[in-house]
Amino acid sequence: MLGPAEIRDLAQILGVTPTKKLGQNFVHDANTVRRIVQTAGVEAGETVLEIGPGLGSLTLGLLETGASVVAVEIDGRLAEQLPHTATLMQPGAALTVVHDDALRVTELPGEPPVRLVANLPYNVSVPVLLHLLEHVPSIESGIVMVQAEVGHRLAAGPGSKVYGAPSVKAAWYGDWRIAGQVSRLVFWPVPNVDSVLVGFSRRGAPGDPPGTEAERRATFEIVDAAFQQRRKMLRQALSGVLGGSAAEASAVLERAGVDPQARGEQLGVDDFLRIARALHTRLDRLGPRPVG
Repeated sequence: MLGPAEIRDLAQILGVTPTKKLGQNFVHDANTVRRIVQTAGVEAGETVLEIGPGLGSLTLGLLETGASVVAVEIDGRLAEQLPHTATLMQPGAALTVVHDDALRVTELPGEPPVRLVANLPYNVSVPVLLHLLEHVPSIESGIVMVQAEVGHRLAAGPGSKVYGAPSVKAAWYGDWRIAGQVSRLVFWPVPNVDSVLVGFSRRGAPGDPPGTEAERRATFEIVDAAFQQRRKMLRQALSGVLGGSAAEASAVLERAGVDPQARGEQLGVDDFLRIARALHTRLDRLGPRPVG
């Protein structure tokens, strides 16, 4: 494992100064690393996806279990060094490093990963999570370390003060929970925010029948509109995407079995999917709009 001294030495050798732009805060506590790996339930022989491995602390903990690791790293210096660090400290371990931006990754080499375990860059944690869940369907579960505020939002349910668009979108893919707190002192440099571990288990798309990809996109558009004006009633907040007027929005909402006077924070992902389906039923009934 890499301790504080090794982390700083490696960074100095590579000329790496952690940047806020890339969300670089490196974990240097072995107990925290092993706790993350254990909480994730990583087993020997399976393939794990790691995003933003940095200098390799968590990577080494994952490799220690006998799992194969595919690590996606945006920083070229870190991506080049990581295999050498792994060879030195975990000889014979199965590590594949992909030098790329996680937000652009749609295909991965080797066996499809079944778990996601990562200390996610805090500035892009939600977009990265949603992108990977969309494009890497083999991921069944995972543990990610994120800013506490973001983690609680991901795990929030309807009616919570922190429930928002990320909560609904995450719920499309699975069930989420707060899996633990993480001290600021296990990072270098020490961040000015608290961190939590968030666990998730993938399940099928919501709805009966399950939502399609086209319905997911439509649902997410409605979710964004609902929470951009979260203080407004849905008939007002969704007027722009449900027909252009509050009256038209109300008609769609009533068809979906949703109170037009409700607010977005009161609805679950199944409710938003019903709205999307009611909207498209209405559009199909109206037929194509005239051109010109």
